[in-house]
Amino acid sequence: MKNRYKLLGVIAILFIFLGYAFFTESSKQRATKTPTVGILQLMSHPALDAIHRGIIHGLKEEGYQPGKNIKIDFQNAQNDQSNLKTMSTKFANENADLSIGIATPSAQALANTINDKPIILGAITDPKGAGLVKNNVKPGGNITGVSDQAPLKEQLGLIQKFMPKMKTLGIIYTSSDDSAVAQYKKFAKICKQAHVRLKAYSIANTNDLNQVAEQAVSTVDAIYVPTDNTIAGAMQTLVGAANKAKVPVFPAVDTMVKAGGVATYGVDQYQLGVATGKMSAQILKGKRKPATTPIKFFRHGKLIINEKQTQRLGINIPESLLKEAQQKGELIK
Repeated sequence: MKNRYKLLGVIAILFIFLGYAFFTESSKQRATKTPTVGILQLMSHPALDAIHRGIIHGLKEEGYQPGKNIKIDFQNAQNDQSNLKTMSTKFANENADLSIGIATPSAQALANTINDKPIILGAITDPKGAGLVKNNVKPGGNITGVSDQAPLKEQLGLIQKFMPKMKTLGIIYTSSDDSAVAQYKKFAKICKQAHVRLKAYSIANTNDLNQVAEQAVSTVDAIYVPTDNTIAGAMQTLVGAANKAKVPVFPAVDTMVKAGGVATYGVDQYQLGVATGKMSAQILKGKRKPATTPIKFFRHGKLIINEKQTQRLGINIPESLLKEAQQKGELIK
């Protein structure tokens, strides 16, 4: 009888040991599992491409090396709404550990498809206004991220310094872009407070841009463009029409200045991406949760002036702004 009890005891200890070993090995496998991150980009243009590169850099800074300890599934929707839905569903079906949306339509497509895994906003202008979060401070769900909201007051002040005799300022934006519409409304209020006459023009898609631009430059002294992916992708069309009429274009985004705009106080698109990548890494590591991670805003931009464009249009750069761009910002020659 004693031998029987000893045998049962040995068997029990063996089961306990095997169970512990299995649990330990399973924990190790979970800990070392290579996470999958889906990155959904609306379309290709310099600003969004810079954000994408920044995201990869931010992940690397946090220890995630694509192809080694993290899998990146990058999808570009080529500005096609049906592609956004299909690609979001792909991320859901492959059970991606985290998804990143670059541009508001991408983020909205992800939000409409994925509700059980984290979604990070890759530079979304107005997360709350776009219906992506309940609150910018406490998002409350599975979504948080980074905003590329432009410093609108600074940008209007900059335009006034370049154009002190300006009578009418035009703004062109895409009517189907929630972020662009939100910026237009905010900018209109700022202009009203500053007693600046603002004339608004909207487009449905890039096919409208040339005609609308030609109409606008015939009636305004300068044009402002908010953060607008459709116009950013066809910036040369707008600049071409404006240059013929000798009307300067002041865009919200730094890459749009490089594409022919005159100047802006712009938030660095690459750094927005870096911040997005780092936030994504922190959430992957379990150090943060989307519900309690505030939306990150960049409140001030650096001065960027396209000197070549000012010379083409015969615009004098105020001395104070020239020094600021040389010392703290960027002067494109």
